[in-house]
Amino acid sequence: MEHPDAVAVGRTGLTERRPDHVARAAAPQPVRGPALPPGMAEALLWGSLLGTPALAADELATLAQLACLRQVAAGQSVISRSSAARNLVALRSGEVALGLRTSDGVFRTERIVHGPAWLDLSSAWLAGLHVMDGQAMGPASVVELPCDALQAQLAAHPGLAQRLIQGLAREVQALAANTHELMHKDAPGRLAQWLHARSVPLPGKVGQAMVQLADRKRDVASQLAITPETLSRLMRSFSRQGLIEVAGYHVRVIDPDGLARLAQA
Repeated sequence: MEHPDAVAVGRTGLTERRPDHVARAAAPQPVRGPALPPGMAEALLWGSLLGTPALAADELATLAQLACLRQVAAGQSVISRSSAARNLVALRSGEVALGLRTSDGVFRTERIVHGPAWLDLSSAWLAGLHVMDGQAMGPASVVELPCDALQAQLAAHPGLAQRLIQGLAREVQALAANTHELMHKDAPGRLAQWLHARSVPLPGKVGQAMVQLADRKRDVASQLAITPETLSRLMRSFSRQGLIEVAGYHVRVIDPDGLARLAQA
């Protein structure tokens, strides 16, 4: 079923905006309604994006007034390396693939982002282009903060400025860790780390855990810089070693300690 480009969002504390190509056809500028008082949903969203402690009421009100909410259909572009970065872009809900779109239109996934999470917290501060392409894997809600308008408010909200700096620092750390893994771990180690990071303990099963495979095989392989065939081969190898059992989209981790040792090798 085809997803609409924009749907009603209710009292979210965020102004709804249509995707860029629809907005240009409907009106020259995104339509901003009156700011809504920030609610629990917004507090949880910004808490996930900016960390603890909880934001002050005036900080939440400022973000609610500035933020725009954009509904994106499956397969639609979210950010583009060919577009000027004027907004800080976050994923409120849904899944977005980040990667590179080649000249022939093929999208090469590097990682999958699950909301709530930042999609691009850095590019707008440099007044350049987005560094990656982003494509919605399903219906997604995207939050955009105009960088210029936000920057004008930071002198009055130094605590918010500090949170943004800390958010950028976390992004840099995550990218550094990912680069280290790609440079210094072999393919089995990268897969073991990927599974270990996503494993959730199984209730009533001491020493066992479960990984829900929400991403397609080719997308997981792209994140690990291996081919889908190599991914399948490694999963079979892990099964033969007694580390995991695979049943459809569920991976039961039988030996979490063994998987952790392989991930740290």
